[in-house]
Amino acid sequence: MDTIVILVLGLSCLLLLSLWRQSSGRGRLPPGPTPLPIIGNILQINVKDISKALTNFSKVYGPVFTVYFGMKPTVVVHGYEAVKEALEDFGEEFSGRSVFPIIARSNRGHGIVFSNGKKWKEMRRFSLMTLRNFGMGKRSIEERVQEEAQCLVKELRRSNGAPCDPTFILGCAPCNVICSIVFQNRFDYKDKIFLNLMKKFNENFKILNSPWIQFYSTFPGIVKYLPGSHNTVLKNFEDIKSYILEKIKEHQETLDINNPRDFIDCFLIKMEQEKHNQQSEFDLESLVASVNDVFVAGTETTSTTLRYGLLLLLKHPEVIAKAQEEIERVIGRHRSPCMQDRSRMPYTDATVHEIQRYIDLIPNNVPHAAICDIRFRDYLIPKGTNLITSLTSVLYDNKEFSNPEKFDPGHFMDESGNFKKSNYFLPFSTGKRACVGEGLARMELFLFLTTILQNFNLKPLFDPKDINTGPIASTYGRVPPLYQLCFIPF
Repeated sequence: MDTIVILVLGLSCLLLLSLWRQSSGRGRLPPGPTPLPIIGNILQINVKDISKALTNFSKVYGPVFTVYFGMKPTVVVHGYEAVKEALEDFGEEFSGRSVFPIIARSNRGHGIVFSNGKKWKEMRRFSLMTLRNFGMGKRSIEERVQEEAQCLVKELRRSNGAPCDPTFILGCAPCNVICSIVFQNRFDYKDKIFLNLMKKFNENFKILNSPWIQFYSTFPGIVKYLPGSHNTVLKNFEDIKSYILEKIKEHQETLDINNPRDFIDCFLIKMEQEKHNQQSEFDLESLVASVNDVFVAGTETTSTTLRYGLLLLLKHPEVIAKAQEEIERVIGRHRSPCMQDRSRMPYTDATVHEIQRYIDLIPNNVPHAAICDIRFRDYLIPKGTNLITSLTSVLYDNKEFSNPEKFDPGHFMDESGNFKKSNYFLPFSTGKRACVGEGLARMELFLFLTTILQNFNLKPLFDPKDINTGPIASTYGRVPPLYQLCFIPF
């Protein structure tokens, strides 16, 4: 009996503490739906489509509101003006990175994407400089992407027009571009180590966008002790890190400080230069985490966009026809597409932009955090508060895009048929935490998609009107459904 009384009293105290913590912060934070003790607003949010739930909340509470994932408050900014203000005008104040529990268990705050403070600033600065030195946005990296595009065409031709699932093939191409920057060398598409890496990347992306991982993020102290798919993610991360460590060891044995070959060499040289600096952020753990970030961010997001893009094109054969007519007229069949072609190919350029807008790959951005107390739109947001910026609300703004729910390259074309830029095109986010690899990703998407359409007719297995383009998961990122198609050579 005494045990039951103690248990009831303990739970009561926990509930009261939860209510006090939530109510004490709500006077300073923006308004929002009333949270329940311990679980917050989780029952009011469809974890299979968080972005839709946040849009519905914005209709009630306005462009800035607060939701609780468990006991922790998260401020949400919704709509173009609020998002731009938070990420640009308050870019430094909101430059912190929210803790993503399962990632934190793997990288322990190291790397580029999920690090904070001085470590983040130094890793980001170094990575941008190194990627640029190895040609990101310049001709040398363009040549690598062009060469990889031809390897992709060669591999697709091996299907002989038979139905195939493009998942792994479309993942191999951007991954090989990253490999050439990080490891100096690319892989053959049939290489078993390469295929194993691709399998782990793809598996992790799918699991990380499942409701189970959202549940893990809300209650990490409990879920980490339970069986579940989060353990598969952690195992995959460890396997990828082990492979990266092997490559680093090979680089250490053959390093020439006067002739850096790739990203790893540059990092090792920086480590050597700062070996007597006890405050240096450049150590082995940071190298492994940074390489992993470049790998994951540079592979999975681009390959998923390519895969989703081809599915949308299958659904809209009229878009394929117009893009191929433009490719034939501007480039022809006997040379590789290049980035200079883009300015003369407004429809193809608009199609690539519309693919990124429509799929809304990372609908709620990667969450930020306040690094100090912030007064934002008359609200006081305490240091450490998480911030979600709804990219969906920008990419699907019906004042900027006439019919945002419809896939239409015309959203990026003016009345004269010229390409039309839009400030609302923010798939890579904006501000201090914008995607490091934006230039490379945009180059890859244009060159890979244009090269595929130059060499193949895309044939669906079903009537286009029966093709489902809805995501199978939409938690942190949108995952397209599995599908098959035929690549018919011209």
